[in-house]
Amino acid sequence: MSHAEPKRDPGDVDTAPGHEGRDGHEAAAGIGSYLIGLGLATLLTIVSFFIARTTLVWQPSIPVALAVLAIAQMGVHLVFFLHITTGPDNVNNVMALAFGVLIVFLVIAGSLWIMAHMNHNMMPMDQIMQMQR
Repeated sequence: MSHAEPKRDPGDVDTAPGHEGRDGHEAAAGIGSYLIGLGLATLLTIVSFFIARTTLVWQPSIPVALAVLAIAQMGVHLVFFLHITTGPDNVNNVMALAFGVLIVFLVIAGSLWIMAHMNHNMMPMDQIMQMQR
């Protein structure tokens, strides 16, 4: 065979993503990132409980505020704990996340559509009563 395989160094070993060697500075930066994420997640959780229990916030705006805080909480988890960013090495992660969001959207939209049209597809009550006799 005339395949020309590139020669590999005996020291080169295939490693899984995330298992690359790290020096002390990179490890400290990683731990710092987790601690920032933990702090932000804790702060968002405390603010959510405060908003839900206080009378200082206008009552009709509480569900909107909680939804915004929940979305912010998801963003913190995606960036600081799952490390899903828009960097060139994370394209597959972003695509997998987008596909997951699409599937969840389709399931929710389909469920809402089915529930909205359920009465149209059901048999009228007088016919149901006649069948029971």
